[in-house]
This record gives sequence, structure tokens and C-alpha cells, in this order.
Amino acid sequence: MNNIIFYIAVLSMGIGVFLFVWGSILASPEKSDDNRDFMDPLPRLLKIIWRPVKIIEYYIASNLPFEYLEAIEQKLQKSGVSYVVSAEEFFSIRIVGSLISIVISIYVMMMMNEFEPIFVFIVPIAAFFFPLIWLSDTKKRRHKQVIKDLPVFLDFITMAVEAGLNLTGALQQSVEKGPKGPLRNEFSIILRDLRYGLTRSEALVRMATRLDVPDISNFVNAMTQSEKMGSSMASTLRIQSEQRRNERFQRAEKMAMEAPVKLVFPLIIFIFPVTFIILGFPIVMKFMSEGMF
Repeated sequence: MNNIIFYIAVLSMGIGVFLFVWGSILASPEKSDDNRDFMDPLPRLLKIIWRPVKIIEYYIASNLPFEYLEAIEQKLQKSGVSYVVSAEEFFSIRIVGSLISIVISIYVMMMMNEFEPIFVFIVPIAAFFFPLIWLSDTKKRRHKQVIKDLPVFLDFITMAVEAGLNLTGALQQSVEKGPKGPLRNEFSIILRDLRYGLTRSEALVRMATRLDVPDISNFVNAMTQSEKMGSSMASTLRIQSEQRRNERFQRAEKMAMEAPVKLVFPLIIFIFPVTFIILGFPIVMKFMSEGMF
């Protein structure tokens, strides 16, 4: 029975690969053309599968509900991946990854001369949802990096404003002198938005919406309120810089205080039993040698 299922799976895989290649060849070039003038360059791995991705995007992903694509687009923006792929392309990458995982799983089972039908169904499902897990992890890492870099950039901006530059010039100096990372890219986008005609408040609010980080939201609210009230921009920046730095030290202290609590579980499960075994082994052997056991 397993051999019959195996041959059916191999035949289905062959037909699927043939139809996929045939569709890729017959697809008109203008359907798969890609204008990436305003996007970041593709990673090398994506370049290999990019043509199938664009074909699936044209025939399948572009017909998905708008609400679903909008939700994916928001996730891509908050993780910083929207500069590389769109929502339709991201969904297409998930489908291509599932198809490739089927081929790889069947090939591995053929090499091992063992066939388990359950893996043909589990592997593509896992490959389809793995990009979402990667996206969530990327978002968390990006937020941590933003929170880490924010006090440094605020110091640059504060010193530039106190030296006589306006906020736009201070942002330009922070982008040129600040460390590389997602926050530097976001400040570059603010400068681009200002050049395109957006007001300073609108550009800052757009950044806060993209990042969705409480520290950034507090900074943007303070700057917007300062601009509306006409208060000193330098003093507001100085207060924000000191507050963000204090919050960073408080987070570090909190993590240091939580470390002993987090170590209790591995101590009880892994370290204490081994310690008791090492200490108790000579005692048990002594009792056994004296015939007490």
C-alpha cells in the first residue's frame, strides 16, 4: 500500500513540476516584469525563485481579499520587510516554499528508501507557515534594536539642535553620523517624506505608525505637542533623551533582577540532580561495600 502511495506522490510531483515549468515558460514577460526602483535589492535565494513567485502573484495572490493583503502589509511594515517584498509577493513566496518543500521531502524519502505519507502533508504546511514565524521574530529583533539605538540618535539630534540647526538638519546629521540599523533607515524615510512635501508632524506620525514601538510613540507625541505649543525644541529633545536613557537603564536593571528567577528552573531540573548524584554516589558505594545495602 505504501508503495502505491509513493508512486502516486512521485507521479503527482512530476506532473506538478511539469505544469509549473510549462506555465512559467508560457507566461508573458510583461506579466512577470518587476519594477523595483524604489525597493531594496532581493536576497540571493529569492532571486532564484523570483520568476515563479511573480507568476503566482499575478494569477493567485493578486486576487486575494484586500483586507487579508492589508493585514500582511502591516506586518511587513512593522518588521521592515516591506522594503523588500510586497504583501502579494510574500504570500507567493509562502506558496513556492511549500511546493519546494514537497519536492525536497519526497527526494529525501526516496534517498532513504522509506516513504511516510504523513510527511508529504506536514512538511508543506510547516513551510507555508514558517515565514510568518520568521516575520514575527524579525519584528521583535527590529523593535529591540530600535529601542537600543533611540537614545543615541536622540543625543545626536539634541546636540545638533542646540548647536543651531533646525530639526530637519539635525535629523540629517543623525542619519549621517548615527549607527546603522532600522532606526537610521526610519529617519532617512522621514527626510524623504519631508522632501516630498509632508509636514514634520505627519512624517513623524508615519514613522510611529510603521514602527509601533511605545518609546517611539512617546517621542513623536512629545515632539508634536512641542511644535503645536511653540515650546523650545531643544529642551524637549533633551528631556526625551534623558528619559529614554533612564528607561534603558531601568530595563537593564529589570533584566538583571529577573536573571536569578529565570535560573531557578534549570537549576532544579538539570544542575541539582547531577550535584546530588555526584555527592551521593560515594556514600552509596561505601554503604554497599560494607554490606548495608
